Amino acid sequence: MTQITVQVARRRREALEIASFELVKPDGSPLPAFSAGSHIDVQLPGGLTRQYSLCNDAAERHRYRIAVLRDAHSRGGSRVLHEQVKEGDTLTISAPRNHFPLVHAQRTLLLAGGIGVTPLLSMAQRLATTGADFALHYCTRSLERTAFLDEIAASAYADRVHFHFDDGAAAQRLDLSAILGEPDPGTHVYVCGPAGFIAGVAQAAERFAWNKDQVHVEYFGAVPQDTTGDVAFQVELASNGKHCEVPAHQTVLQALRAHGIAILSSCEQGVCGTCLTRVLQGECDHRDLYLTDEEKAKHDQFTPCCSRAKGPVLVLDL
Repeated sequence: MTQITVQVARRRREALEIASFELVKPDGSPLPAFSAGSHIDVQLPGGLTRQYSLCNDAAERHRYRIAVLRDAHSRGGSRVLHEQVKEGDTLTISAPRNHFPLVHAQRTLLLAGGIGVTPLLSMAQRLATTGADFALHYCTRSLERTAFLDEIAASAYADRVHFHFDDGAAAQRLDLSAILGEPDPGTHVYVCGPAGFIAGVAQAAERFAWNKDQVHVEYFGAVPQDTTGDVAFQVELASNGKHCEVPAHQTVLQALRAHGIAILSSCEQGVCGTCLTRVLQGECDHRDLYLTDEEKAKHDQFTPCCSRAKGPVLVLDL
């Protein structure tokens, strides 16, 4: 994976517990181009690697901008950025990747929950530039927790943005029946935010019979799994026939590492797809948020960071 050294040119408080970080090349040279919806991997002090969406204009090459919510339940990434990373520091990042791309549509609906606005902000900028028909519904707990308010107010698409605050009047709350109640074959919907927010929108879209191909989702973290029924199984390495036991309390990734077998990984929640591994034989118990339902049904690849086996053995292309 391509690695790029960047410098934190600017750090800014965007809202309560939300900070943005502007990343540039130390020598001022252009960064790789990206498209709206892209994210980068950021290597953080302490050895952590986390994914963050780019939330600046995709036409820009002189900078990348990410915004991070300080999460009390963080596994370390947001806390490290908020507490340790300051202006002038250097970081190592990946080139941008896009698993959440815009598709051409007659109309586009962007639904953001909290910090989930980051990829949708870049999308709104792109859609406004191309003169597309779209609307952005931005939901937050309160005004003080709403990032990029001034930027949105000054933008060319300010009149396309609808704010919804949990602590606001009932009349301004997000009304999914009004927004999604009449499916339109020419409209595509993009959703990003906390798992509960995404689940609510997805359930509404299903209830109103939206085509799944028209509803695009970007998760920031995995939904907690019930692991009480997990049992041990084995993975076989196709290259040498070696078998590795995967105990009920371990992931495949952890078990392989214990046997000295390294697999590139990042989020370790089944969100980013970095550890995606080819499966040659066996049925997978898919627990990721990366593969589509159609891809999961083939059982020819899985994410060893969280997914397991439904049978006694999985044969991996390792």
